[in-house]
Amino acid sequence: MSTIMKHRFLKYLIATVLFLMAVKSSAQQDPMFTHYMYNMSVINPAYATDNTDVLNLGGLYRAQWVGAVGGPTSGTFFAHKAMSKRVELGVSIVHDEIGDVVNENNIYVDFAYVLPVSETTKLSFGAKAGVTLFDTNFNGFEFTDPELDPAFANNISKVYPNVGAGMYLFGDNYYAGVSVPNLLMTRHLERQDGIVETGVEAMHFFITGGYVFKFNDNENFKLKPAFMAKAVSGAPLSLDVTANMLFNNKFEFGVGYRQGDSVSGLASFYVTPTLRIGYSYDYTLTNLRNFNSGSHEVFLLFDIDFGKLSGKGYDKSPRFF
Repeated sequence: MSTIMKHRFLKYLIATVLFLMAVKSSAQQDPMFTHYMYNMSVINPAYATDNTDVLNLGGLYRAQWVGAVGGPTSGTFFAHKAMSKRVELGVSIVHDEIGDVVNENNIYVDFAYVLPVSETTKLSFGAKAGVTLFDTNFNGFEFTDPELDPAFANNISKVYPNVGAGMYLFGDNYYAGVSVPNLLMTRHLERQDGIVETGVEAMHFFITGGYVFKFNDNENFKLKPAFMAKAVSGAPLSLDVTANMLFNNKFEFGVGYRQGDSVSGLASFYVTPTLRIGYSYDYTLTNLRNFNSGSHEVFLLFDIDFGKLSGKGYDKSPRFF
């Protein structure tokens, strides 16, 4: 087999594997984010900030398995605001691409209702509703077999409804949540011409939590361990754990571990009291590391303080410290 043929075969093989992975799970239900604690609206519609003066805006971009043919890329945007002491609203958009083959967009509106449990603890119930736009493009595939694989004979373009639900318990220095971002079973492909071409999105269950430790009441040094556990029928439990340190309420550094998959380094800082940027790098632990140079993730968080208060925004939110 010539070098060119080997390259084409490898490209086809990797693209096929990534496509099959994509049709079995979408980024919205199965997000792969190292900064999950800053992207909570995507995971849990019950996420609440308890700050009626501030509009929270954020964006995140992730390039996964950089260097691998067809490596996935993901982008998210969210806007969230507490409308009153009890009601909070938000919108989130998640965009995913796998090479130039799979393109998926999830658009959601979130509603959360917050109830006081004690003087320092509140419990939020949330729901989300929206649509998933799923498209494939097989036009660039080059086949070595003259007989076309029926699974890739036609492009796909479909729209699916989605709904989700969650609960979120939080206080000044901790949070815990449980959620199912998608309660509907969606079929991307269907049985046609006697050939099974089915990809079913099962319900994914998420459990998240974090706690902020202060040492000797020192406001200039804080430590927050956090975790995200994900479960779905037919797959092993997935677990992400992180430990972040905040210095002088401005600089953050941390490390993370994704069970059996990768280790991560995280960093962020406040450019201004209302603007924050961050970056993380994931080193792959599986055999896939032989085909990529790791995964990169960047995020930007911005607060609009309508009350012209201190401008801290996220300091009042369990999203961070």
